[in-house]
Amino acid sequence: MSRLPRRTAAAVLGVAAAFLMAACGQSAATNTGNAADGGGRNPDEIVLAAVPSENAQSLQQAYQPIIALLQKETGKKVRFQSATDYAAVIEAQRTDKVDIAQYGPLSYVLAKNSGVKASPIAAQTVTKGAEPGYKSYGITKAGSPIKSVADFKGKKICFVDPNSTSGYLYPKAALLNAGIDPAKDITPVMTGGHDASVLAVKSGQCDAGFAEDAMVDKILIDKGQLKPGEVNTVWKSDIIAGSPVAVSDDLAPDLKAKITDVFQNKANVDYLNANGFCATTCKAADDAGDWGYAKVDDAFYAGVRKVCATTKDKQCTAS
Repeated sequence: MSRLPRRTAAAVLGVAAAFLMAACGQSAATNTGNAADGGGRNPDEIVLAAVPSENAQSLQQAYQPIIALLQKETGKKVRFQSATDYAAVIEAQRTDKVDIAQYGPLSYVLAKNSGVKASPIAAQTVTKGAEPGYKSYGITKAGSPIKSVADFKGKKICFVDPNSTSGYLYPKAALLNAGIDPAKDITPVMTGGHDASVLAVKSGQCDAGFAEDAMVDKILIDKGQLKPGEVNTVWKSDIIAGSPVAVSDDLAPDLKAKITDVFQNKANVDYLNANGFCATTCKAADDAGDWGYAKVDDAFYAGVRKVCATTKDKQCTAS
């Protein structure tokens, strides 16, 4: 069963130093092709990069329908390149070893801050017509006297991981805005996963916690690990911009236009199924994938920049 790759928006760049992708090979800029369509790089091979949230082989299989679509629409060979972390993707796009990159929201901002010349054209969305993003939830166990983030002070609070946008960065900003110092005024617990954070709150291991919206509203309920009403949502973040696809600015205009059209109008389960790009049937969010992509621009990521300005977190300056 084919599916669109699940969003990696909760993943962010770690603090490790940047590493070049091991299998990138020659720079994508070495083959300029025919630039008669207005200038810019027009390589015979396009390199698409993404960071795996699962093993590299299954991730490539998830992207296969989009790869086939890109090859048909551009007339180019498309090579998929997985990487170990976002630092590798950032460095590879900076050095023209990658033409199209699937970032997380924070890592895209970091890429731009570090001088990567690429523009977001689309971001993953769970359902057709939905805004391409998600939210962070602050939750408590049913019956808890905690009614707002302001009540988290002095409590044992579950987070996902210091490298999580929705499980740490946005919650940290919420605490600071409520006058709570995350380093002094709470007892933080890093659970290592959105599911673990929710379940720790449910069981009373933490007084309150944070996790992405889908984990609270759907995923754990569908798995039978959480019943509706067992946890209360006492805080919701603003929309966290979805994981963007960024295209290198120095590609030939005609090629960029074709790639943009693919992601904004065709890289979705409806089009892929209708036009035979899926080996069996492409599935959307109900099969741990997303429906497709929606148009975005750089301004859509202002919220991430605002949270970074509030938290001054080390993740916001890693490169």
